[in-house]
Amino acid sequence: MNAIPTAIDLSGRSALITGAGAELGIGFAAARALGDLGARIVVTSTTDRIEQRVAELQAVGIAASGFVADLTNEREVNALLEFAGHVDICVNNAGMVSVGEPGETGDARSLSLATWRAGMTRNLDTAFMVSRAVVGPMIEAGWGRIVNVSSVTGPVVAMRGQAVYAAAKAGMVGLTRAMAVDSARQGVTVNAVAPGWIATASLGPQEASEGAICPVGRCGNPDEIASAIAWLASPGAGYITGQVIVVDGGNSISEEHLNN
Repeated sequence: MNAIPTAIDLSGRSALITGAGAELGIGFAAARALGDLGARIVVTSTTDRIEQRVAELQAVGIAASGFVADLTNEREVNALLEFAGHVDICVNNAGMVSVGEPGETGDARSLSLATWRAGMTRNLDTAFMVSRAVVGPMIEAGWGRIVNVSSVTGPVVAMRGQAVYAAAKAGMVGLTRAMAVDSARQGVTVNAVAPGWIATASLGPQEASEGAICPVGRCGNPDEIASAIAWLASPGAGYITGQVIVVDGGNSISEEHLNN
């Protein structure tokens, strides 16, 4: 029987991380984690602040490059993949950073169709288009890892006034599972992580207070999400596919939420 690699070593692999422009965000934390394990990194965001993130990665010895793209536009997705070349690991983090972002909030009664479509495009279509572009070459190579950054909102729990965000993130889990069964025999795994309250720059006061009363007693940090992503991207995770790893400090399993 062939030995199964268990070390979390990504030397010689290439990783694409979308939505990595924020200094304190999950995408940039994932880029650091994968780069620290030896992967060559390509990061992208919608603005040229991605060049600062690239410089920060390079400053600590990570081979990194960046690309500005609006991933709701199929032409720009194609341009990104042409820039990136072959991708062994794809982390789909692009989308709505904060569930409280103005413009796409509301319950099903109040959302316009245009707002609904904008939220689905930002949060689900981006993951679909990038995944579609990378999975074929991964299958041809016989190895690949796709990790989708979903949320507990939608797949596990729900918030008031977040109908489109919840639907999109739940849809991302469905996409994860469908792609997983379609590509498993070709050495490609597709998984998702579902963060809870995470202390990114977009975390608001109410969100921070919610995190403080979860069983762990605090919000998570982006590096803790990145750790789960790095594990799913590793050679030793080759028998794990179609799964959703909840990283929420136990919030979704607790019936009582008391600040004690």
